[in-house]
Amino acid sequence: MDRQAVETLSMLLRPDGTPVRVLVVDDEPDAAYVVSTVLRYQGWRVRSAADGVDAVTKATEFRPDAVALDVLLPGIDGPEVARRIRAVLPEVRVLFLTACDAVDAGIPAGDACLTKPVGLEEIVARVRGMLRRVGAVTPRIGSASAADAGRPVVGDLVPAEEAGEGGRRASRRFPGIRVP
Repeated sequence: MDRQAVETLSMLLRPDGTPVRVLVVDDEPDAAYVVSTVLRYQGWRVRSAADGVDAVTKATEFRPDAVALDVLLPGIDGPEVARRIRAVLPEVRVLFLTACDAVDAGIPAGDACLTKPVGLEEIVARVRGMLRRVGAVTPRIGSASAADAGRPVVGDLVPAEEAGEGGRRASRRFPGIRVP
């Protein structure tokens, strides 16, 4: 199988054929940047927010299929952000990212949760699994949407020239990132 075919198989689309949408919410700019970049490399549309209020506003406007959500945020915490987003978008999937035990953090049952530090491949795999459960599909090879899938895949992650010091700092938090 050639590289384009492999990249196409890694891509997910909404049932209407448009790229899936993911909102990344983290008050640490380096972490939000790295996670957003890796998800964009999947061919997904990604927006980010730095706090709970901004997350709810952006979710209402952007209408994501999934949210990668830090539990400890300034203002409104992650579980409350998830409740408010689901009041508007009941089908949205939420991946909680937490530095503490999920039970202790009050994370609702039924949502995925990863404890930091976490590898970027694990974040991608969890988001991908959640998206498939809500109807995201892989395009057929040779389709119009597949032809435009020439994007780097997880193995390419973040090129060193794009990573910079922020990428190196984030790599300490996300061991799966590859930076010099």
